[in-house]
Amino acid sequence: MNKIMPALILLTGLLYIFIIPAEPHAVKLIFKAIPMILIIAYAYLQPAGNGKRFQTILLAGLIFCVLGDVTLDNFIVGLSAFLIGHLFYLSGFFGQWTFSFWRLVTIVPIGAYAVYIGFELLDALSKSGDDGLKIPVLVYVTAISLMGWAAIMSGNAWAIAGAMLFMASDSILAWNKFISDVANSDILIMTTYYAAQFCIATCIGFKIRAVPKQKAMIP
Repeated sequence: MNKIMPALILLTGLLYIFIIPAEPHAVKLIFKAIPMILIIAYAYLQPAGNGKRFQTILLAGLIFCVLGDVTLDNFIVGLSAFLIGHLFYLSGFFGQWTFSFWRLVTIVPIGAYAVYIGFELLDALSKSGDDGLKIPVLVYVTAISLMGWAAIMSGNAWAIAGAMLFMASDSILAWNKFISDVANSDILIMTTYYAAQFCIATCIGFKIRAVPKQKAMIP
């Protein structure tokens, strides 16, 4: 069954993105959630290669993201659900912390991304008069940036891919919603989003191999 799930996720994701019409809206929301429900089932079926706690935390994050999917019409409610999801992801990834100096310094480009996108969003919100969204949006940008860095620090390639795709998806969504139109935004947002969640689900069973220590040379 676990081998069939990726194909089902791909099929239902493509169905939602390219086939299901915008109306009736309730039907559209149901089909939006189906790939995520399958991704949750796929995550549950993964071997807990990095520990049961890690699996449970990421499952909780996936569940809150589904809640965000179906409530995003109310932007604050949907944003709050996704924020909680990211906090679960962040907690899970930091729990898998594997120190590396080169991974550590990636906080610099990620921080630069957060400052740039945050500044652009604040400027757009000021111009549109949506001052009440400034703090929620800044908190969200901070959380997803930390989540991305936490994934990098875990050293889990699937987690890193998922986090980067999630950041790309949300960046496109935010830019299109608040700053300026992005061509084919719906397709770009949802393809990167479903791919991100699939990668995060897959990282549950991806056990990082320890790097063998080199034996000291005997003169």
